[in-house]
Amino acid sequence: MIGNYINSEFVPVTSGRNLPVTDPATGKVIDQVGLSSVADTEQAIASAEAAWPAWAQMTPLNRSRILFRFKALLEQNMDELATLISREHGKVHSDALGELTRGLEVVEFACGIPHLQKGEHSRNVGTDVDSHSMLMPLGVCAGITPFNFPVMVPMWMFPIALATGNTFVLKPSEKNPSAALRLAELLSQAGLPPGVFNVVQGDKESVDVLLSDPRVKAVSFVGSTPIAEYIYSQGSAHGKRVQALGGAKNHLVVMPDADLDQAVNALMGAAFGAAGERCMAISVAVAIGDEVADKLAEKLTARIRELRVGPGYGQSVENEMGPLITDDHMKRVSSYIDAGEAEGATLLVDGRDYQVPGFENGYYVGGTLFDHVTPEMTIYREEIFGPVLSLLRARSLDEALTLINEHEFGNGTAIFTADGEAARRFSDQVEVGMVGVNVPIPVPMAFHSFGGWKRSLFGPLHMHGSDGVRFFTRMKTITTRWPKNQQQQADFVMPTMK
Repeated sequence: MIGNYINSEFVPVTSGRNLPVTDPATGKVIDQVGLSSVADTEQAIASAEAAWPAWAQMTPLNRSRILFRFKALLEQNMDELATLISREHGKVHSDALGELTRGLEVVEFACGIPHLQKGEHSRNVGTDVDSHSMLMPLGVCAGITPFNFPVMVPMWMFPIALATGNTFVLKPSEKNPSAALRLAELLSQAGLPPGVFNVVQGDKESVDVLLSDPRVKAVSFVGSTPIAEYIYSQGSAHGKRVQALGGAKNHLVVMPDADLDQAVNALMGAAFGAAGERCMAISVAVAIGDEVADKLAEKLTARIRELRVGPGYGQSVENEMGPLITDDHMKRVSSYIDAGEAEGATLLVDGRDYQVPGFENGYYVGGTLFDHVTPEMTIYREEIFGPVLSLLRARSLDEALTLINEHEFGNGTAIFTADGEAARRFSDQVEVGMVGVNVPIPVPMAFHSFGGWKRSLFGPLHMHGSDGVRFFTRMKTITTRWPKNQQQQADFVMPTMK
């Protein structure tokens, strides 16, 4: 039974409710995870609140030294953590290592907090008057994270929150809960004081406590758009600072002058890596002109049929794509393929009812390719979150831009071209938060910030980078004067500097 981690101790869940945790590769139940009650969740919040005053007063330098030790422990335990990810999520081992690396980069960024949190100073803003600002911690912060990146997405949040002097309560996905507990153990081993970082397993009951409890000052979330809207509205209604990253429908535009082999390689990895369970996955290829589309369709069809699909662990030759997270999600993705076929798209490669020898009960959907997809189709409008790639045909770059800009999501996009002017125009005019030029998955490095536009992001600030520091701090500005003589009389005029 997987429980909570509170005040540097493993604590059982008291609700009596639990869910099975399955190995997606086999469909077998491997654990049970407890679903925390209101009281369980409040216990974690109370632990974080009690630890906050001393942690906030610790010097940024000493906080960063703990994170440096945590970074070293992560590096020492990469294979173990990657195996945990593969076992509960299903992604292949090398992809799990890539996830860990991208999370580790945020830890490295947060280790520089003495510089990042130092504020600004101006001398003599007025005669004998100085002004300086300080970036102050908020208090108890919470992270609610999805199943697709059980290590990376939490590490987009808590390293910066901890570095800036906040304490943290993490509510990981109940579908793959173990990696969060291992991260908590490593933080304690690195010297993090008890109560500064806590893990609460649970479902909506725990989430609602984190959104409503006045002791929680900020909530960070990544997941689907309907839940992101709920998190943002409920957290904001209770006076919290909220950043909520939602869904996506990411397009990759292939221009006539693009290197088609390079574009196909990019599409294969971006569409089918992690079985398409990435918010930055490319799920739509937009070919400019029928000639480009026909060649893309032919090349992609051949490559998709050669995909190595199977478990993410224990193979002499590593697979390229693993299973989906649950049986329900496998059925959901298959229903989208049904819908695409029913609505008239041309199904070139069908991934339904995919069988892996020896793993017949695993949650597999093979790589799937549709051609002649149109904007009114369900498979174009909605986020599928699976290994389904749609090919649209556009007559020009302007038409492609219109397609992308009219979509409700604006998370990530890319263009493949040899034309610098076209790339520059696309980058300037596309209404999307993250843009790649001959880069299929333009996830920013940790010292930049991650976030989309439109209904892919709720809240003004993106994750990690400078926006992450701003999200987990609030600015205090101090204006100081040491007068030579006492003020002789009250001044009722709006103060101005001279």
